[in-house]
Amino acid sequence: PMSSAQPARTGTTPETPETPEPRIRIEPIAGTARATLNNQIVAESTAALVLREGSYPPRVYFPMSDVRMDQLTATDKSTHCPHKGDASYWTVVAGGAEAPDVAWAYRTPIDEVGSIKDHICFADPVVTEA
Repeated sequence: PMSSAQPARTGTTPETPETPEPRIRIEPIAGTARATLNNQIVAESTAALVLREGSYPPRVYFPMSDVRMDQLTATDKSTHCPHKGDASYWTVVAGGAEAPDVAWAYRTPIDEVGSIKDHICFADPVVTEA
């Protein structure tokens, strides 16, 4: 006999809301992106990515191959983001200035942001132009 179970769900119901806007968007940057400290170039790339997350300012991620890694020194700092993964940090030394823990990368990012693997992002006082 037919059971008196829940009716079959068809189409969009309150139980299946529309897919929300993705929390993080990553897009390629057209042209050349550049990061400098005291006017000395630390990174320059035509393959940089911009990451937009919620209300945070957009962040530019440079492929490590386009970063002057000789100007970066790894530090012990690490942070965890539930949406991106664990970040490793570097101090940037360029143009006679030293800026501690202003560069970071997600070495093993979570799948949704996998495209930022092997990319480095910079914060003030490093100036990023894209």
